[in-house]
Amino acid sequence: MKKLLFVLIAISSLFSFSCGKKETVIKMGTNAAFPPFEWVEGKEVVGFDVTLSNLIANDYGKTLKVVDMSFDGLIAALQAGSVDFIASGMTATDERRKSVDFSDPYYSSKQTIIVRVSNKSVSSVADLKGMVIGVQAATTGEIYATEEIDGANVKSFRTVIDAALALKNSAIEAIIIDELPAKEIVKSNPELKIVDDDFFTDEYAIAVKKGNTELLNSINNTIRTIKANGIYQKMLEAYMPLDGDVKIVTPEEL
Repeated sequence: MKKLLFVLIAISSLFSFSCGKKETVIKMGTNAAFPPFEWVEGKEVVGFDVTLSNLIANDYGKTLKVVDMSFDGLIAALQAGSVDFIASGMTATDERRKSVDFSDPYYSSKQTIIVRVSNKSVSSVADLKGMVIGVQAATTGEIYATEEIDGANVKSFRTVIDAALALKNSAIEAIIIDELPAKEIVKSNPELKIVDDDFFTDEYAIAVKKGNTELLNSINNTIRTIKANGIYQKMLEAYMPLDGDVKIVTPEEL
């Protein structure tokens, strides 16, 4: 009887220790097909948002784990607790604020247009009227094309890379996309070009679960700190160089 009691106490103590053990990993949800913010290099997800998220994790006393999924599933994953925050070039819209809390903005991105080089008819967003337009699903580009462009036939894709392939194959006539990913796509696909007509700007922010003020405050502190101490500028120079290729950097290199 005493032996049984001892075993039960030991099991109870182990259970209590396990329940009280603090999680050491923090999970970032992203869609890794949006360079230079996130993309897959070999078997690893890299990019501006990954470096930023590693800095966030370090400040929060955790180790970062990147969870790659479709962009349109990110908010549902956050609400379900599958990820702890979203860093995926996500615009802090009023509609999304109904479902998540957003950090301070960390990047302002202009929306732009990609067409085939042979296309001479599109010089501004007004010329997209009635065209077949490709967008990434669940993005502000999709909302804009659907609600603001008369007669547009909007085709939604899982990634902007999928949309670029459709454009190259003439399955669509244009893409609405954020400026920096547009530059990366055109750099790799010389048969495509950017139309120089910036028609609206997005503010990227980190999303956390509603009411998670502890994490949100820590994220905001990280964003403010790296902007003040020069690390943010170094990240811009690495991932968004005026000349040369993108450089992947780690927090240790900054």
